Amino acid sequence: GDEAEVRRGTRPRLDVLHAWDPGAMNEEDVKRQIQQMVMFIRQEAEEKASEIRVSAEEDFNIEKLQMVEAEKQRIRKEYERKESQVEVQKMIEKSMQRNEARLKVLEARQKLVQRALKEVEKKLKELVEGPKYKTILKQLIAQGAHRIGTKECVIRCRQVDRDVVKGLLEEAREEYKRVFGDEEAPVFTVEEKFYLPPPPVKDDFEGSFCLGGVVLVSKDGKVSCSNTLDERLEVAAEMFLPKVRLC
Repeated sequence: GDEAEVRRGTRPRLDVLHAWDPGAMNEEDVKRQIQQMVMFIRQEAEEKASEIRVSAEEDFNIEKLQMVEAEKQRIRKEYERKESQVEVQKMIEKSMQRNEARLKVLEARQKLVQRALKEVEKKLKELVEGPKYKTILKQLIAQGAHRIGTKECVIRCRQVDRDVVKGLLEEAREEYKRVFGDEEAPVFTVEEKFYLPPPPVKDDFEGSFCLGGVVLVSKDGKVSCSNTLDERLEVAAEMFLPKVRLC
């Protein structure tokens, strides 16, 4: 048929059809020629439409693949971002839990030490009220004087201990000689203007108080040594605290 002629190349080209002469043809030839021209134009249009359709499909497929790949990349990055956030959040939570647990341990340890200190303070209060306190005072005076290392020392004590301390001055010098050998014992005087805080009134040990002991000061006031029971207890507690372990 005509379509087969077009595919085989026997159908007249459009530029050739433009040159035909209607006056040299009869009516049938004119109709046939016009039909061939219509078929040619239709074929060209179909081929062009097919090319456009194929090209559009290819472009669509390429764009679709690009969009799909871009969306995959976006989803992958979003997943990685959220995964990273989750990991960071886990690390933060673990750190907070560790810190919270550490604080609880420290708090419990501190409470345990405070309870122990309260018990020791009660024992020291009982000790100070007993007969052994004079011996303890004598030893504390000698030790403090040796730390200062001066020939004259001023002893500061609680007002309730003033008379006891005055009566121990010579014994304290003898204690100094006994413990520290040939060193010359210093001369002691008792401070009677400024006193250490008074003993605790109640067993709750609240407010300002001093369990006992003395503070020794050089005569010029430049060197001092606190040798109170409170100070000794505080030093002992600081040494004891790192050794506390909770079960």
